[in-house]
Amino acid sequence: MKRIRELRNYSQDYMADRLGISQVSYSRIEKGQTKLDMQRMQQIAEILEVDPMMLFNFDESMVLNNCTIAQGLNHNTYHNYSLAETERNALLQHIQRLEKELNELRREKA
Repeated sequence: MKRIRELRNYSQDYMADRLGISQVSYSRIEKGQTKLDMQRMQQIAEILEVDPMMLFNFDESMVLNNCTIAQGLNHNTYHNYSLAETERNALLQHIQRLEKELNELRREKA
C-alpha cells in the first residue's frame, strides 16, 4: 500500500485527508497496526486508483512490464503514466483497431 501511494506521489497527509482520518491513523494502516474492513480497503483502493486486491499483491515490476507507455521513461517519471490494467487493455484494443484500419486504407490506396 505504501509503495503504491508513493508511486502516485501522494503523501500520508493527503491519504488521511481523503479518508477523513489523522495522518497518524493512516500511518498505522500502512504499518499494519490497524485492521481494515472491506469498506476502508475499498476507499483506499479508489483513492489510489487500483483494484483492492492490488493493495495486498502489489508488484512494482508489473507496472513497468505491463505499461507500454512507460517504455523508455526513467524510474522517476514512469509512475505518472501507469494505467490500470483495464484501461491499458482498452487502449491496446483501440490501437489494434486503428492499425487494422490503417492497413486497410493502405491496401485500398495501393
